[in-house]
Amino acid sequence: MTLAVDMTTGLLTGARQAPSPNFNHRPDGVEPSLLVIHNISLPPGEYGGDYIDDLFCNRLDPRAHPYFAAIDGLCVSAHLLIRRDGELVQYVPLHRRAWHAGVSCYRGRENCNDFSIGIELEGVDDAPYDPRQYAVLLPLVEMLVAAWPGLAGNIVGHCDIAPGRKSDPGPAFDWSILKHLSGRRAR
Repeated sequence: MTLAVDMTTGLLTGARQAPSPNFNHRPDGVEPSLLVIHNISLPPGEYGGDYIDDLFCNRLDPRAHPYFAAIDGLCVSAHLLIRRDGELVQYVPLHRRAWHAGVSCYRGRENCNDFSIGIELEGVDDAPYDPRQYAVLLPLVEMLVAAWPGLAGNIVGHCDIAPGRKSDPGPAFDWSILKHLSGRRAR
């Protein structure tokens, strides 16, 4: 897969586009300087289907599964999702503010959505991620760091910016594949 970002539109070649209405503009003069790794599965622990797209695009039917009633009306998004099979999906242009981090703080800066890019991996905290996801994630992160050098050394999990509130991407995530880009020690 060839990945490239159009710096004018913020869109990635090589990604399926599923535009979310859940975004807004970043504050004036703010560029991405933090990369946040998340996980998601809908319903929890189940993979495949259209439910993640439906959530991020405000189409999730609260009657489709008992869990969905609890998140009905939630307006969230991420910039990108890597499905279990390695499919890359883009919901929000990279130069826009996706709604993925919630209440968050990184190195004293609050509201991480303002200055971050959010990547979701289809998965759960305590189950191994699929090798096909890592095969997409590594070149994706390398391409993002090349486009926004401030991301280098600022790659974290959702758990790192919202401790006690969030636990993803969880202990099953293999940080060693991003070690040279994130500055994190392998766990």
